[in-house]
Amino acid sequence: MNTEISVVVCVYTEDRWADILAAVSSVRAQSLAALEILLVVDHNLPLLDRLAKEYKETEGVRVLANAGPRGLSAGRNTGIAASRGAVIAFLDDDAVAEREWLRHFAEGYEDPRVLAVGGRTLPAWESGRRPVWFPEEFDWVVGCTYRGLPPGRVRVRNVLGGNASFRRTAFDAAGGFATGIGRDGDKRPLGCEETEFCIRLTRARPDAVLIVDDRSVIHHRVPAARERFRYFRARAYAEGLSKALVARSVGAGKGLESERRYTTRVLPVGIGRGLRDAALGRPGGAGRAGAIVTGVLTAAGGYVLGSVRARRGGATFSVGEIGEIGEGTGGEGAAA
Repeated sequence: MNTEISVVVCVYTEDRWADILAAVSSVRAQSLAALEILLVVDHNLPLLDRLAKEYKETEGVRVLANAGPRGLSAGRNTGIAASRGAVIAFLDDDAVAEREWLRHFAEGYEDPRVLAVGGRTLPAWESGRRPVWFPEEFDWVVGCTYRGLPPGRVRVRNVLGGNASFRRTAFDAAGGFATGIGRDGDKRPLGCEETEFCIRLTRARPDAVLIVDDRSVIHHRVPAARERFRYFRARAYAEGLSKALVARSVGAGKGLESERRYTTRVLPVGIGRGLRDAALGRPGGAGRAGAIVTGVLTAAGGYVLGSVRARRGGATFSVGEIGEIGEGTGGEGAAA
């Protein structure tokens, strides 16, 4: 197994200092060593300077400034352009990877048709346990793998960006991540940039295979603020906005294909499970059923508003974007 993997971690705030150090340590402890770790700092000079000093003497860790507009997508594009590996993996700055994370990614690329490999993301609740009302079907709200995705190693429409990897040739074929969709720190809790990219990739390369291997596990920290129902609603609404941008970019047919199955098959079962638990006197059952209904309606509202906004001006990306960023630097799925 000689796949060389560059790992990109996009960071934006000193508030996550301990998380960032833990993320880097987990990559450095991998059973299959990363070729390099690239920390891309999103328009935060104090954090850039602090990380540069922290890793000045650490071999294999490079600290870069985001060379594009503010936001996660441009940060990832900066990391891609500066990386040297045949495969580029992405890890959230508030997550830690299990020791075999990269090894299982590399195994996926033994098949030359595979252009992307994702993994399983488990929530690490700051309170120590899942809120009783929080349905597993909505774990994507906190950036984690949700109930309804098939287990094992399976082919998917898109991987989930905080725990994902791509062959470099995927970016040669499809360009970079769209800069008008993804997150901008805590200011804009949007997402789906990896969904849009994966759909665009399979259009550019119809022979491409994208898979998720649930043995590639990371643990994603969920702070107390994100365990609250207020955040749940806000994130569901933002997801609706994001899906509207994706549908505008790649078409509603492909952009919402997996979401239709999720809404019509997975969520009704979840509601029924919650109501059954409530009838049996189990804690949180009614709350989980209600949260699923609220989440669907809130996301639908975001989608409607997002569709209106998208018609006035959608996401922006360029096939040549990575090359341009590279010159400047020197160098956040659903089953198919």
